[in-house]
Amino acid sequence: MKGTRPLDNTEIRKVSEAFSGTFAIRNRSLFMLGVSVGGRISELIALKVDDVWQNGSPVKDLLFDLSIVKGSEVSRAVPVNIDGRQAIENLIAWHTELYGDIAAKRPLFPSRNGQGSKPMTRIAAHNALKEAFGAAGLNGKLGTHSLRKSYAQRLYEQTNDIYAVQEMLGHKSVVTTQRYLGVNYASVRDASEAMSIHSELNVSTKTLSSVNDASNDELLVELLRRGYDVARLLEKDESEQSFQRSTEAQKHPSIKNDPYQ
Repeated sequence: MKGTRPLDNTEIRKVSEAFSGTFAIRNRSLFMLGVSVGGRISELIALKVDDVWQNGSPVKDLLFDLSIVKGSEVSRAVPVNIDGRQAIENLIAWHTELYGDIAAKRPLFPSRNGQGSKPMTRIAAHNALKEAFGAAGLNGKLGTHSLRKSYAQRLYEQTNDIYAVQEMLGHKSVVTTQRYLGVNYASVRDASEAMSIHSELNVSTKTLSSVNDASNDELLVELLRRGYDVARLLEKDESEQSFQRSTEAQKHPSIKNDPYQ
């Protein structure tokens, strides 16, 4: 869903605890696997049991095969972290209890109807997640795509490598990934809250001195994250410094001839 926002770790924990009912484990596992591997909702609900459960254990690398990825994008393998593996184990145990066995080609996220022969629909996934978002007390524009955005944002914050995020999401262009990530929503929200005259948050305001204390490498990384053309900025800075030196030399001719300058 266009415009949906990502979730931070605190919100993810709240949502994971908000599912209820007979299909709570299925829906919670869909949510946790989604925020752990970044699959589109269409890719997730197309998975079969043997895509995630092999040799009696959850896979550590999940393959989104060419047959289920969007458009003409290539297949991709994504690491499955401990949250995702736990979601798979819970889901397999639920399959065993509900159906009495583990069928390799059964939809991983089966529909309520059809005795597990059909996958749940995108509408069913949307409704289940929307209900959990509400039960968790969250607001803002949230939807099935929030799972994928949450994965992307958190991965970028951990790696600072937009090309790694691009590959894991399966984007053809890094420009798409840049637009996709946007800003760190949680940081902006915290900063916005701290700005309030009624804020009770113990958040110190970052001053110019704290920026001056940062190393050049840290500043360059931050500028890159914000989309600035760092090469052009450095070129401009060098030009300004050269102009300043020239001006000083004209004002103080002795400086120009000083061999120690």
